[in-house]
Amino acid sequence: MKHANLTVAGLISLGLVCLLQTPLPAANLPYRLLKEIPIGGDGGWDYLSVDAGAHRLYVTHADRVVVVDLDQDARVGEIAALPGIHGFALAPDLGRGFSSNGREARASIVDLKTLKTVAKVRTGDNPDAILYEPARHEVYAFNGRSRSVTVFDALSGNVTNTIALPGKPEFAAVDPQLGRVYCNIEDQNAVIALDTQTHRLVNTWPTAPGTEPAGLALDPVHHRLFVGCHNQRLVMLDSTNGAFLAAATIGQGVDATAFDPGTQYVFSSCGDGTVTITQLVAPDNLASVQTLATARGARTMALDPRTHRIYLAAAQYEAAPAPTSAAAPQRPRIIPGSMKILVYGMEPAPEPAAAK
Repeated sequence: MKHANLTVAGLISLGLVCLLQTPLPAANLPYRLLKEIPIGGDGGWDYLSVDAGAHRLYVTHADRVVVVDLDQDARVGEIAALPGIHGFALAPDLGRGFSSNGREARASIVDLKTLKTVAKVRTGDNPDAILYEPARHEVYAFNGRSRSVTVFDALSGNVTNTIALPGKPEFAAVDPQLGRVYCNIEDQNAVIALDTQTHRLVNTWPTAPGTEPAGLALDPVHHRLFVGCHNQRLVMLDSTNGAFLAAATIGQGVDATAFDPGTQYVFSSCGDGTVTITQLVAPDNLASVQTLATARGARTMALDPRTHRIYLAAAQYEAAPAPTSAAAPQRPRIIPGSMKILVYGMEPAPEPAAAK
């Protein structure tokens, strides 16, 4: 993922996906801000992950994961000592989570009940995106600097394979039914497909007209990949053959992309302070639904398919320092303690209190 906030991005069990296939009426729109959940602390963030069955949100933050109860909308714990964490993948069937610790080239295996690390697995340099493949109970850690994937057993932690990639990996998605793991290759304007049985790279597909692909989401029922690209394009590909099907315009600085099987909505969260919502209205057609105003820098996001809410990480920033040379301007610093989660949904606004 890019910089501090995406993606994205948590894994949804296949059973829950299948239960949510009947689209909700579009009249439930628009999405609106429902509440803010204080996170606090210092430092940046990256991926967010939702465990819909356990009603929990996992927020990567500096060197830890903050755990949020989605019934209470409040912090209930944290997982510490995860240097340079980028992502946190969930294996609810095993009661485990897996972090990609970029600064130590390792993945932590975490007990989701105790929130304690039970083991660490050596990966390549700077593991970033990470996902759990439930059919074979394996974890895929995508190593940005090494341009490789470390595959390890989710129970034992034993590394089963290391797969070389054609470029820098970004976000990834898994389809257990097809036996495929997909990943954006940002510097090659491509999406790759890995075979989960052989651990081989079996396809490389262009993302044109999209460039610098970042966010990635999957509709396993219709076999559709949704690729959020930095040239403000959301590209839809056929996940069986890589064919280009449709594209839509999104905001600037996209990071996370999410697909809601219950509404058929595709969400693209962008650093310019917007989430573009489109809808899969036909197998080969995307329709624009809403441009949701969020907050500057709120580019990482997670979706809860149970409630159809989306969660974005945000913070307040100090004034940007004045440029001292012709070099690129420095990014503004996060104000300590200001990090929060923005919660958006389709619930109607509460009725105003009756005048007495």
